[in-house]
Amino acid sequence: MGHDLSYITENYHNMFYGFLKHVANYDKKLLITGELINFYNDYEQQNSENNELRSFIEKIQETVSFDHTIFLDIRERIASTLFYRINLEEFFLEEIEPKEYLANKEICANSSIHNIMLNLNFKPFYDKSPKVQDTKYIGAGVEYLNRFLSSQMFTDSEKWKKLFLNFMRLHKHNGEQLILNDRIKDPDHLKRQIDNAIKKLSILPELTPHNQLKHSLQELGFENGLGRNAKEIKNNLNVLDQLLNSPDHNVLMKFISSIPMLFKIAIISPHGYFAQEGVLGLPDTGGQVVYILDQVKALEKAMLDSIKYSGLDVLPKIVVLTRLIPNAQNTNCNKRLEKIYGTKNSWILRVPFRDHNKKVTDNWISRFEIWPYLEEFAEDSYTALMAEFSGRPDLIIGNYSDGNLVAYLLSKSFKVTQCGIAHALEKSKYLYSGLYWYDLEKYYHFSMQFTADLIAINSADFLITSSFQEIAGTEKSIGQYESYEHFTMPGLYRVTNGVDPRHVKFNIVSPGVNENIFFPYTKKNLRIKETTLALQDLLFRNFNDENSIGALSNPNKIPIFSMARLDRIKNITFLVECFGESEELQNISNLIIVAGKINEDLTTDNEEKEQIRIMHDLINKYQLHDKIRWIGKLFPKDEAGEVYRIIADKKGIFVQPALFEGFGLTVLEAMISGLPVFATKYGGPLEIIQNKVNGFHIDPVNKTEVLNILLGFLKEAAGNSKVWDSISKNAIKRVNEKYNWRLYTEKLLSLAKLYGFWKYSTNLEHKDMDAYLDIIYHTLFKPRAEKLFEEHAGR
Repeated sequence: MGHDLSYITENYHNMFYGFLKHVANYDKKLLITGELINFYNDYEQQNSENNELRSFIEKIQETVSFDHTIFLDIRERIASTLFYRINLEEFFLEEIEPKEYLANKEICANSSIHNIMLNLNFKPFYDKSPKVQDTKYIGAGVEYLNRFLSSQMFTDSEKWKKLFLNFMRLHKHNGEQLILNDRIKDPDHLKRQIDNAIKKLSILPELTPHNQLKHSLQELGFENGLGRNAKEIKNNLNVLDQLLNSPDHNVLMKFISSIPMLFKIAIISPHGYFAQEGVLGLPDTGGQVVYILDQVKALEKAMLDSIKYSGLDVLPKIVVLTRLIPNAQNTNCNKRLEKIYGTKNSWILRVPFRDHNKKVTDNWISRFEIWPYLEEFAEDSYTALMAEFSGRPDLIIGNYSDGNLVAYLLSKSFKVTQCGIAHALEKSKYLYSGLYWYDLEKYYHFSMQFTADLIAINSADFLITSSFQEIAGTEKSIGQYESYEHFTMPGLYRVTNGVDPRHVKFNIVSPGVNENIFFPYTKKNLRIKETTLALQDLLFRNFNDENSIGALSNPNKIPIFSMARLDRIKNITFLVECFGESEELQNISNLIIVAGKINEDLTTDNEEKEQIRIMHDLINKYQLHDKIRWIGKLFPKDEAGEVYRIIADKKGIFVQPALFEGFGLTVLEAMISGLPVFATKYGGPLEIIQNKVNGFHIDPVNKTEVLNILLGFLKEAAGNSKVWDSISKNAIKRVNEKYNWRLYTEKLLSLAKLYGFWKYSTNLEHKDMDAYLDIIYHTLFKPRAEKLFEEHAGR
């Protein structure tokens, strides 16, 4: 059954054009999918129609109307958007270029905008790059890249062998040569020496340690780094021999992944309060901090295991680079160096922000305001990292927009592999944030953030995402990264082909949870009785606490629980409003909220202040003081884990109502604890949760739907305990099987090595792209950042 535009106009000509005329006659000239569906529902009441036309309309992302002309942005399929102009008088349609669509969208938003504007088009660069052909392989970039480039390289056998020989000679650690030495003269000589080494190793006991083999292997041209003992070295030499004699992309991946190449990793996360305790819930401080700290611990272990397996006695080092904040709000954020708990050699390194007069800034600065400080921060951090690592790092991992921009600057200076992790791209959170950037600029400074994102996305050697939808969305909606493909910021610039979701730099590597902190509620032996009792008092027994509001009249009701930062996107106030409007829900449940502060005087974040006021207004409006417990303080991580389990003890549920969620670490934490989770269908939870199997998807703007789903489950579970138990067990199983840090770190290390190899072997770094991005940085980003600096100085 066809659902493209030509099929619809041919089979539903009158109905479709009638609908478009209905849209064009509306006062609002720029409409999005939800509004179009509402129009169609009204229109359909007057006209009988099957679901085929409706299904097509759901793929229309936007319409722009001018009198008798309407422009359509249509999602033909995953990773494919087409633009059309339709004349409603003559019933004439034609496909148009993205640039023309964006130009008309600009006029619709502001008729004074002149059509002559800077156009950024990345298509010439993407046309030179390999890309996946089948959309189901989006996010498996390294596998496709490895196959694609291997097939090209292996056709020229001699060139490939020489290149590979030179690559293996590159590797050193603190001046010690690894893998191969200069006794190996050429590829043919290497093959003969492999045969000789295997013969020698074959007559030795398998567990003969490398230190007893070192000198004889060195004479043959082989250095440390191929294994701990005779058996492991022989196995790796057999893989190398296979690679030289009958090259195969899988063998190449296996061998490259085994080479000790990564000893020093820098992880960049400037914004917010980055520390190990007492920071979660502070402005701009949430899941990203948890993600990175858990990532570091797992990554260090994986590096230690990998290096040990290679036969080296080397202690790797990981440095998390963040901002030093002198006025640190009773946290450790004013300490330059902090050891990461549970690690051997991983550290938080803090470097202060400085203004143009080199004066250190003392206070927290919103993530939307920090852009002017990042270049100086990167310059100072270069020196600090060189000192910490006694040289350059082997890999730089950026986090969020600011961290990825700093990673771009540092990677250029260090000339090392750059990895990017978005966590959340603001452009996909705020409707029309590009189109109306000027109106939002004084609050969010999106002109700098979106430019930084554009630079970081296109400069990174590889990008890690937590889910498929983060890259390429769904059949009916675009992904976070995909939102940068075609967009406009009227009066500043417009972008076409700003990203290609099929590009081989995209890789899905889903994180896990800290299993020492977040574990099933049924594991009673791992739980600390004193902690449990204290938290039960706080949550349900109305323990007098200056940071809490509400005293439950009936603590035995089923708890509906939510925990998040108190900002607009997290949408906690929507959940409170749903609860307040439903007497039926209030009769059977209590609402437990852990979010933000309860007093707006205790925060400097304007968005949090607004949400605090809304919370108080809703509690008063619906008279919820004896039905809600709002706790406005931070929990240490171990207590946060126990809170989930206490809610599960009482057969409660967890609700995550965010307007958009990049991934959803709290969703994983709640699920592994055994809680049935009801989470937003916009973002990562759509993939984490299998609807009605191990949790539920909710629409965070549809109160009626959310209430029906919550009430339906709670009432069914009250009548049959197996309903709750089934979802709980399936949730635990889902996280255990799919989301764990061991798989994450193994894949990350393999990715870094493979992209490093292909960057060395080919022109993957695309120097022409680098030059283009350099111009964008210096002509678009930097002048606006300096202007913001001047505004800060004038305050």
